[in-house]
Amino acid sequence: MMNNTESILPDEVIMTKIYFLRSNKIMFDYDLARLYNVETKVLKQAVKRNLNRFPDDFMFELTKVEYEDLRSQIVTSNVGGTRYMPMAFTEHGVLMLSSVLKSQRAIDVNIQIVRIFSKMRKLLMSHKELLNRVSNIELNLEDQSYEIRVLFDYLKNLMNEKDLKKDQDSRSRIGYKQN
Repeated sequence: MMNNTESILPDEVIMTKIYFLRSNKIMFDYDLARLYNVETKVLKQAVKRNLNRFPDDFMFELTKVEYEDLRSQIVTSNVGGTRYMPMAFTEHGVLMLSSVLKSQRAIDVNIQIVRIFSKMRKLLMSHKELLNRVSNIELNLEDQSYEIRVLFDYLKNLMNEKDLKKDQDSRSRIGYKQN
């Protein structure tokens, strides 16, 4: 059993197995099987025996088009062909896997995966927060830049008026002169 600070695998190994598909962070059955040290076939059988635990927002099977697109993007080999499309597990689906795969390794790896998903969520939230702050600063700067432009225009007009007055004051007057 692993304690709070131990990791079975380096976090980076798990992070490279997380993909973004159908607006979800997901992990594939074959990657999870490798992490759990079981055959993909065993993992799929366990899931199929417990399908009621895996609604569509926990697990879904890829379409042929999605599979072909992903294969071209992540350059996976297709040794011997695939009979069935891979299963994609969302964070909740990965959590549920620990209840159907009862090995200690599956439990320990799942805990580590959940922690990584959590870290990723926090990281995304901090990036979102930072993006919002930058957007607010930009908006404020746009407002201020307009105000600064108006201020400079006003100053230019004042200076022009001053120059005009100075220019007129330096001229000799013509016409009726008072003593």
